[in-house]
Amino acid sequence: MPHAKKQRYTADDYWKLPEDQRAELIDGAFYAMAPLSLSHQRIVHRLQRLLGDYVESRSGSCEVIPAPFAINLDAEDENWVEPDLSVVCDPSKLTERCCLGAPDMVIEVVSPSSRKLDYGLKNALYAQAGVREYWIVDPDKKITVVYMYEQDAAPSIYPFEQNISCGIFPGLQVCFQTLF
Repeated sequence: MPHAKKQRYTADDYWKLPEDQRAELIDGAFYAMAPLSLSHQRIVHRLQRLLGDYVESRSGSCEVIPAPFAINLDAEDENWVEPDLSVVCDPSKLTERCCLGAPDMVIEVVSPSSRKLDYGLKNALYAQAGVREYWIVDPDKKITVVYMYEQDAAPSIYPFEQNISCGIFPGLQVCFQTLF
């Protein structure tokens, strides 16, 4: 008996999702996004403010964009993600609707439903797409895993009480313990 063919979704399907239904489209498959907790949103908000203030204080051209905002990683309508935070330093990638191409930096705050996706599939996807820096903030484990794809494929793991130097923003350090 032949196996049933799995449906492959497209960018058209992604953009036809109801406004109240969040999902990411990766390699033709939808990944539903669960509602976010208050602590998750607090982390995202404080990081957005910290990064945004840093960029603004230096009159930088980068934009710090929180979810929900669509990112078409390959700019070929294949993979659509909504990272918790994206830093885009090339304004030509931004449209009113989305970002076309890889952000310079992506931050994902792990939640129980996103753990496997954030550490596994998205890590590979971001590296392949050309994201320069990827942070996985894991509140349950009280660690942040940092990938500097341009420098090394190996991650650095920081406990929340340790300073993290931001690769794309020289001089910026983040300590999650003092952030909260």
